[in-house]
Amino acid sequence: MTPGPRPRVEGEREAEILDAALVLLGRVGYDRLTMDAVAAEAKASKATLYRRWTSKPSLVVDAILRTKEALQAPEVDTGSLREDLVRMACCHGGLTETKSAEVMAGIVTALHRDPDFAEEFRTRVLGPKLETSRRIFERARARGEITADLDLDLLSSALAGIILHRSFVLGLPADEKTVARVVDEIIVPAATRPSV
Repeated sequence: MTPGPRPRVEGEREAEILDAALVLLGRVGYDRLTMDAVAAEAKASKATLYRRWTSKPSLVVDAILRTKEALQAPEVDTGSLREDLVRMACCHGGLTETKSAEVMAGIVTALHRDPDFAEEFRTRVLGPKLETSRRIFERARARGEITADLDLDLLSSALAGIILHRSFVLGLPADEKTVARVVDEIIVPAATRPSV
């Protein structure tokens, strides 16, 4: 008799594996994280991992998406561009959150060196975040709060770009006060400049 299909990894077992991947991501970074190491950390066989994930990129992106503290982009609509941007950046899981910074630190080199991971991360994690940010600017445009001819794709990533550069390149803190200053002194003035 031939054996039936192997059971799918789900529920609590899936959560344990994803948690193990996040622990290792923070401890050793994406480049040094292996499926073997995740299996050992989760006390699972490598076959169990491959039953659910075909590659390291898909496992790591699923782990990132699962955590409620990292790289989340909540929908906010206060009626004010400034308030929406500050709340989005400073909310639980936003740019000022320690866990978000740890996740980004663990993957930053992989975004440059591993095209498969970069593609999966940009599609499944960054894509929805950029769409949320873009909607904030679209609502501000509809309210007449910002210049009509702005390149919203360029502006949507500006706040995160500045904050992450300050954190990872300059080693400066990413706190609510800094976010508010960047919004007040750079983003809002750029968004409300007169049309050319």
